[in-house]
Amino acid sequence: MAEVCYALSLKQPWATLLAHGLKTVEIRRWPTRLRGRILIHAARVPDPQPWAWQQLPPELRAAAEQVGGIVGVGELTGCLVYRDAVAFAADQPRHLNDPAWFRPPVLYGFTFTQLTPLRFRRYPGWVRFFRVEAEK
Repeated sequence: MAEVCYALSLKQPWATLLAHGLKTVEIRRWPTRLRGRILIHAARVPDPQPWAWQQLPPELRAAAEQVGGIVGVGELTGCLVYRDAVAFAADQPRHLNDPAWFRPPVLYGFTFTQLTPLRFRRYPGWVRFFRVEAEK
């Protein structure tokens, strides 16, 4: 894990869905030029929306209960631009967000490949990308 120096925090169950490759696009209101291996961090506060948890297969429930730490890693390969609700809804199978979640004028989708869950490592997070110190 030493070669990875940035992480992105997501609320659960989204962090688990991304780490396990069931979600391959993470939606944000801001773009990024960052590319490469990114750690997936589960925020301390989970998503309270019931529909978010309906996306989670029962066998991943225990993994999604882990909060406040690193849960996976993936390769950030690009940043999509969603300028309208139609494009956002068309990509719903990749980002899993409810199509009604789209808010103009634009949303961004960080595309990930090579997604892999990791052993949970407690670590403080941040809203945007943040540096992660190597394990000692």
